[in-house]
Amino acid sequence: MTPLEILSAAIAGRPAPRIPVFCNLLDQGAWEMGVSQEEYYASGEMVAQGQLRMRGYYGHDNVWSLFYVGKEVEFLGCNKILFTEGGAPNVADFVIKSYDDIARLEVPDDITAHPAWTEIGTCLRILKQEVGATHPICAYITASTTLPALLMGMDKWMELLLTGPADIRDELLRKCSIFCQKQIAAYRAAGANVLIYSTPFGSTSFVGMKRFMNFSLPWMQKDLAAGGTAGIVYYCGMAPFNTVIRPVMSELGIGAYYISPMADLAEAKAIIGTKGLTCGVIDDIKMIRWTPEETRAEVKRICELGKQGGHFLFGTGIMPQALSDQNIKAMLKAAFDYGRLE
Repeated sequence: MTPLEILSAAIAGRPAPRIPVFCNLLDQGAWEMGVSQEEYYASGEMVAQGQLRMRGYYGHDNVWSLFYVGKEVEFLGCNKILFTEGGAPNVADFVIKSYDDIARLEVPDDITAHPAWTEIGTCLRILKQEVGATHPICAYITASTTLPALLMGMDKWMELLLTGPADIRDELLRKCSIFCQKQIAAYRAAGANVLIYSTPFGSTSFVGMKRFMNFSLPWMQKDLAAGGTAGIVYYCGMAPFNTVIRPVMSELGIGAYYISPMADLAEAKAIIGTKGLTCGVIDDIKMIRWTPEETRAEVKRICELGKQGGHFLFGTGIMPQALSDQNIKAMLKAAFDYGRLE
């Protein structure tokens, strides 16, 4: 079976030789290609080749079309990104500096015609051509409630959210939701078949249950209503969200959940059961300090907890650059060893 067939089997609960194994290697691609991050992310062809080389070297199932979190705001007016060789690129100049800028914010009618799409489109075209029929191709979608933090900074966004004018807040969220919908449609059309829907406001570790139900959930419904939830993975960064799985399943119909390593995986698996895909995620921040033997033991624990009854995937978080090649190899070998189902 191909990795894409194994993923489909895990989602549907059909027999497969093993569980799917995802590894989210991103900034490491610049090292792989022997260039700076700024040069790497300026070329969609280079990003695609970096993904293909790393997948070939380590043997995991998925590739990514994600350049960096913050790429989205280039479609909305951001023209300054901070690149650093020791960490991930980030927004260096916010688009929204005053509430008046919200009224001036424009969402492109066709994001695939925008210059910011050019290299993304190139990357996806290559990935689709090379592995689209055999491997999961992941795209990253920032939820409407989270995108304002990239447009104006988290402090200003929280101020607007909690104490600012409701009409201005809702106008910003409306535009962000329209952009989110356009992104989902564009990535699907270009060949992405796994869409990581990033919604930190979807965790009650970030907002209380009342605000989740009255604020986060309705905006998530708006984000996803037009395109549906096929291929959507519920992701709250590394924040735990077991408390909201039931309403998300009921109200949104999302079928895959990227469980925080800080959450109780057994509890999450019991809640989701056979109604969706549970993704058990290793704590790859702690893994920086682990020995290969400690890494292997943790992978074994995750796989043995999750794979019983099927509908399970092993995955990683942000895979910081400080992780050693030895530990990455140990993690993936253990995932394939302990993820066997036959």
